[in-house]
Amino acid sequence: MSAPGVAEATADAATVLAFDFGTRRIGVAIGNTVVRIAHPLTTIATEANTERFAAIEALIGQWQPAALVVGVPLYADGTGHEMTSRAERFARQLEGRFRLPVARADERYTTHAAGIALTEAGLRGSARRAARDAVAAQQILQAWFDDPESRRSDARGTA
Repeated sequence: MSAPGVAEATADAATVLAFDFGTRRIGVAIGNTVVRIAHPLTTIATEANTERFAAIEALIGQWQPAALVVGVPLYADGTGHEMTSRAERFARQLEGRFRLPVARADERYTTHAAGIALTEAGLRGSARRAARDAVAAQQILQAWFDDPESRRSDARGTA
């Protein structure tokens, strides 16, 4: 399953927002298709859908992205689980609400890797927790930028 319109939307210079979806928090990262470097942006720390989508709407209004990327969690063997379907639902909701192309990207181990990177950078406790999801979103977006195939396919590598 590919994300229709993502390759076209990001062919020229464009801003892309990426999301590390979670039930308690959503990490957000931003990048540009010219320099293809992702940066952590913010963490949406609420479980209320109306508040989540209001925050996302504000970010989309502010940054005017041409496309969105949602990290899709998978088991190590590439199979899906409960959070896979929840992240897919979130991606479909983004498509429906904001009428932007939404790519899916493999997010295996990104939250864990983000936590390690933040610990190595000297962040501990609440500061580390506050930054972890945005850094995970950064890793999702950076991997998407680094792999041209990912811009044409979903998290499971099918075209």
